[in-house]
Amino acid sequence: MRHFALGPGSEFDHIRAIVGLLGDRVGQVGDDCAIVRRPDGFLVLSTDLSIERHHFQREWLSLEEVGWRAAASGLSDLAAEGAEPLGLLASVAVPKGEAGATERIMAGVGALAADAGTIVLGGDLSAGPAVIVDVVAVGHATRPITRAGAVPGDGLWVTGTLGGARAALDAWRDGREPAPAAREQFARPVPRLAAGRWLAAHGVRAMIDLSDGLAGDARHLAAASEVGLRIKLEQIPVDPSVVSEIVERGVPAQCYAAEGGEDYELLAALPPEFGTAEAQECQRSCGVVLTRIGDVVAGSAVRFTFAGVPQQLDGFDHFA
Repeated sequence: MRHFALGPGSEFDHIRAIVGLLGDRVGQVGDDCAIVRRPDGFLVLSTDLSIERHHFQREWLSLEEVGWRAAASGLSDLAAEGAEPLGLLASVAVPKGEAGATERIMAGVGALAADAGTIVLGGDLSAGPAVIVDVVAVGHATRPITRAGAVPGDGLWVTGTLGGARAALDAWRDGREPAPAAREQFARPVPRLAAGRWLAAHGVRAMIDLSDGLAGDARHLAAASEVGLRIKLEQIPVDPSVVSEIVERGVPAQCYAAEGGEDYELLAALPPEFGTAEAQECQRSCGVVLTRIGDVVAGSAVRFTFAGVPQQLDGFDHFA
């Protein structure tokens, strides 16, 4: 079975090693979701772990927000496939003696499920050394959109704004309370399910969610599609909350935003004829801004420039 090519990073080195170990016992890997063909289309599945002290700190979030974020991670993967969610499975571990913690986490999972028009299908409960939430998102798609499929000449577009979640993280790490808008971006991200389905119906060729940041995830789309990318950082739509976080950092807001993760926006490769009019139609239909930030080109390199000057950017790496 042909797997999608994976981009750089130690996390993906681990995946390559696992694929080599499992051989013909592993299905197709290298995309946002696992895809299973069914008589009426495709079953689309994603699983995501959220671990205390790695993905979040208890001092930052309520337990309801921990559950919401964990569910958002899985649903964002479905959005990148252009899929319709069918439901969520959630496995939760909490330290012994924390009365009501599991219920509060699941209240957050359920709140996002309701917001996304889906349901909680089931899960598993356990005690553990820290709060751990593993969410499996289940969806359906007539034509799943993978990371492969972009071709030279396509435009690169991104939904929403970038950098808000990173601004919140940096504020917390510096011992400050984030701006309310930045905190909301981190604590209660909104998966772009409607936009993903709209783009799937309007010719998108390849798509990926930006949970690990534009700088990292763009390389995975390029690797899977076997193309190069040219991204003009000055065109990136930056969340307004970023401004207060870069005053003393000496970097352009767009570069800061491109390296942040947890945005849960979509990066999409769309054919050349897709333009401003179509982007405005997407905004009217889905309530989310769509911005062109670059182009798909021949080759394999992903190059970022700011005002014509090349920039070296890194994405989030779980094992760094």
